[in-house]
Amino acid sequence: MNELRQRWLTLMELAVWGEVKSTRMGATARMRKRLLEVGEKLRSLVADRAWIPHPREQVKNALGSAYSLKDALLQFERAAQDVDGGADYDDFAAAVIALHQCLLDRLPDLENQWAGLLDSQYDEDEDELDD
Repeated sequence: MNELRQRWLTLMELAVWGEVKSTRMGATARMRKRLLEVGEKLRSLVADRAWIPHPREQVKNALGSAYSLKDALLQFERAAQDVDGGADYDDFAAAVIALHQCLLDRLPDLENQWAGLLDSQYDEDEDELDD
């Protein structure tokens, strides 16, 4: 997760402090807002869920966070398509691709683990009912 965080931080620095521009009015502000949402969802993904009393609900929350992160990434990538110029455009575009690849290299495995864990917890509940 540290690599994801670093890639997001790099992208955020380019989006806020770098010279990236758009020919569409308000597009860079929208893109920055969407990128911030990706960061918030990334933070939610790695958050401690000890405050949630039931293990099954912890897993459901983690799985929901993963889906929210993917959705936020998609929304950001749509907004980032409007960025079309500036001295840091090439670095920005490469950083968008790097974040996408890094996230999609990790997220499906986590989702599958959590979904499997959730299924196994439901199976355990059914076994208890049968007894």
